[in-house]
Amino acid sequence: MQSLAMIENWPVPTAAAAVVRADGTVAGSHGPTDRRFPLASVTKPLAAYAVLVAYEEGAVELDEPAGPEGATVRHLLAHTSGLAFDEHRIQAAPGARRIYSNAGFEVLGDHIAKATDIPFADYLHQAVLEPLGMASTTLEGSPAKDGVSTVGDLVRFAAEVQAPRLLDPRTVLEAMTVVHPGLSGILPGYGSQKPNDWGLGFEIRDGKSPHWTGASSSPRTFGHFGQSGTFLWVDPDAGAACVALADRAFGPWAIEAWPPFTDAVLAELRG
Repeated sequence: MQSLAMIENWPVPTAAAAVVRADGTVAGSHGPTDRRFPLASVTKPLAAYAVLVAYEEGAVELDEPAGPEGATVRHLLAHTSGLAFDEHRIQAAPGARRIYSNAGFEVLGDHIAKATDIPFADYLHQAVLEPLGMASTTLEGSPAKDGVSTVGDLVRFAAEVQAPRLLDPRTVLEAMTVVHPGLSGILPGYGSQKPNDWGLGFEIRDGKSPHWTGASSSPRTFGHFGQSGTFLWVDPDAGAACVALADRAFGPWAIEAWPPFTDAVLAELRG
């Protein structure tokens, strides 16, 4: 795909990108797809997928208590537990506000570890990374932000999300469906969004503006971006997903570069 070459113009030392179709075929790639990059918050969809495996295995229920009083696994996945962004402090009642929370995902990791009697990093490896052949991906700390991976590995994950083998497709559909519709909140790097829609560990584009995906991205697009200069989106209407990893922290450069890149990718996919 010629559009992927646009990453050469990004003001970053190194970048890599790839597109994978819903049938699992790689439509194209560019850059060092075997290079390991810190994922930052692109770790969250991987962690969420492991939580959903634990749910399907019967280790946890989505609506069982977890985190602050009154909160559940579902609240933690959807950033509605009331926990603050980066500290274990309660800012709202569960379900009342969309507060993007790294702390919430750390509580979630601890909850799964206790329920399964397996450290969360090991559970993620056994439940998701190993079955998908993601041999270059590791979790080196917080399940909110300390994953390290390659474009090649994340292509495998993006293919799985589009055609699930590890989960029932109905569970994945629930993960990309808005939890607590209508809640406002801050989308890090993009300010207040009304509404700020999320599913179970995945951000949902809907009508958000400004946004890190493209102007032509469908409202059903879901995924995540990371403060390390990384993103993964899945656009069901386009029948494809895109992964891009870079080694420069998110900032104005990404806000400027990412949407036209995504629009070019989608235009090429549509032919």
